[in-house]
Amino acid sequence: MHGRAEVWRLRSRLEATFKRVELIDADPELQSDFAKYLCVLVSGFVETAVAELLVEHSRRNGSASLQRYVEAQTERLTNLNTERLRQVLSSFDADWGKQVQRFVVDERKDAFDSVLGLRNTIVHGGSVGLTYRRISDYYERIKPIVDLVADLCAPPAQ
Repeated sequence: MHGRAEVWRLRSRLEATFKRVELIDADPELQSDFAKYLCVLVSGFVETAVAELLVEHSRRNGSASLQRYVEAQTERLTNLNTERLRQVLSSFDADWGKQVQRFVVDERKDAFDSVLGLRNTIVHGGSVGLTYRRISDYYERIKPIVDLVADLCAPPAQ
């Protein structure tokens, strides 16, 4: 699977994990542990989805050598905050960066950047006060950003 289909597969798998965690009737500390796990998964989903969509763009619009170059560059697509997302997309098309800058504001920007910050604190052994509800809300605000990137990089066939 490639492009939008792969992003859909990743999203479905992540949402199934959210549903399983939601069904757990556990003490608040255990729920917080699962929220941390979900935070790492959400951050990974964003990075993988954006990379996959950029590679799909190169598949559709460029040569095999361009595709290999984009694949190599997107392997290092980590610590993706809103500014880095704008920069990466602007390197493909200046208008894409402008669209992201206009769209990723307020609650979306807060969610996108918070997930990265929380993920970095978690993976480096820091303590965070994260609840299932908070990471679920962040994820709901991030999904439209991924959808925008999909529409820019790999528009659905007409």
